[in-house]
Amino acid sequence: MTFTSTRDANIHFNFSEAVLAGLSAEGGLFVPESIPVLDKNIIADLTQKNNIHALGEHLLKPFIPDISSKDLLDDLVDSLNFPIPLVHLHEQIYLLEVFHGPTLAFKDVGARFMARIVSRILRQHHQTLDILVATSGDTGSAVAAGFFNVPNVRVHVLYPQGRITHLQEQQMATYGGNIFPLEVQGSFDDCQYLVKTILQDKKFAQESGLHFSTANSINIARLLPQLIYHAWGILQLQYHYHLSNPILCVPSGNFGNLVAAIYAHAAGLPVQHFIAATNKNAIVPNYLATGQYQTHASLQTYSSAMDVGHPSNFERLQYFYHDSLPAMREAITALPISDEQTLEVIRRVYRTDHYLADPHTAVGIAAAEKYLSLKKTTAPIIVTATAHPAKFPEVVRLALGDEVALPLPPALEAVINRPKTSQLMPATLEAFKSHFLSITV
Repeated sequence: MTFTSTRDANIHFNFSEAVLAGLSAEGGLFVPESIPVLDKNIIADLTQKNNIHALGEHLLKPFIPDISSKDLLDDLVDSLNFPIPLVHLHEQIYLLEVFHGPTLAFKDVGARFMARIVSRILRQHHQTLDILVATSGDTGSAVAAGFFNVPNVRVHVLYPQGRITHLQEQQMATYGGNIFPLEVQGSFDDCQYLVKTILQDKKFAQESGLHFSTANSINIARLLPQLIYHAWGILQLQYHYHLSNPILCVPSGNFGNLVAAIYAHAAGLPVQHFIAATNKNAIVPNYLATGQYQTHASLQTYSSAMDVGHPSNFERLQYFYHDSLPAMREAITALPISDEQTLEVIRRVYRTDHYLADPHTAVGIAAAEKYLSLKKTTAPIIVTATAHPAKFPEVVRLALGDEVALPLPPALEAVINRPKTSQLMPATLEAFKSHFLSITV
């Protein structure tokens, strides 16, 4: 298995090379040159076994041939050590709860697996690595937790000042050790720009003597594990509810989660259609509607982890669909959801279905319901439930007031009073470079 770049088809990297590079030299994202397809008999057998680790091993082994099946399975058992249940919400809508990991967000899946894989690669290559992460909320905490105290790795987490919740900040900015949180005076897009720029700055890497990569979903090692839970949701729908060929509705910000769902379908899992659920940062919905791809400064919303004005993984979507707008339109319906609709869904679903959704999951539910109002279909819809509602108490309170008590789960209780270790930083390349120089002296 080799990986090429979304911008240069002449590039051919193996998995380890793609992981350590993070981005291709010309700024492209690494993509698999082909996606291995699971035999239908294997899928049927995995459905009956009902084992997420065996499913993950079958899905990922072709992408990572240089790691033994035993080591891969060990890493999957170690990293996916929490439940990922599929629950019925109402009518045709089901929720895949991917938020029961250590930081209570779906990004624990990719970050925990990536930490273990990177550790193996670094041991093999006798190398150290500085990992750069731009976060609009949940990525930073998942990566910080996954890589904390991993030998030979330092993690630099860039998050936008005042644009994430207090709890999210506490989760990523209180570790110390090999985790360096940077509170950037700007937006998520500023953070992402700084990360991408450093990754491509070979001169600075040479001058500083550092090796850079990233743990954002632009890194293929963060994205590939996410195939597992989308496939798992499809198998759970068959195993528990005897339903098949669902529509997958994915709350989308940087669009890595949607790419992973599309890859899972390409690997042989039956999917009827995809819904990309966004907030008012509607770059992809606008593109599908008009054919014009226009980015903008990210707009602040209640679903803050999806506040992305320049979604990196759109390149992977374009590559997968061969730059064909009609092909993308046929496969994906993209629906923007307002803050008002988000609050309304949190309120109604809690009162009617006795389910408390976080604002990102609420965006997904709203998009699924909107799709059902536009299309006549009896297909089940699986909405990716991306985060625990306790991470967003301010938004839940806006929706429900004192109607619901929201006790802190133990994972959040453990960090709420820990002192911050973050460094305030202007959103400039000079300041970011100075940070590295100050800690390498």
